[in-house]
Amino acid sequence: MASSREYRDFIMEQLSELEDVSCKAMIGEYILYYRGKVVGGIYDDRFLVKITKSAEIMMPNADRELPYEGAKEMLLVDRVENRDFLHDLLEAMYDELPLPKKKT
Repeated sequence: MASSREYRDFIMEQLSELEDVSCKAMIGEYILYYRGKVVGGIYDDRFLVKITKSAEIMMPNADRELPYEGAKEMLLVDRVENRDFLHDLLEAMYDELPLPKKKT
């Protein structure tokens, strides 16, 4: 099942007060970027983020889920209604995220 545009729009609206948040469509799903780094994505109308120490601290009971078969586990964000929490989460994760790979 692909993610709906409505869910994508909802998540992007929740993150709209952060600078430099974007998403890119990818085979019916959406990859989310924060200040140029991949933070997670929207998969099957679920907001999943990469597993980082900060994310695990902020969401100690988060379910680990696969965005798609064969992918690495990610953390399910279940507090998507809480804008402040989402902002704090992305800010906390940012320094732990890898830099984008250089295109050759």
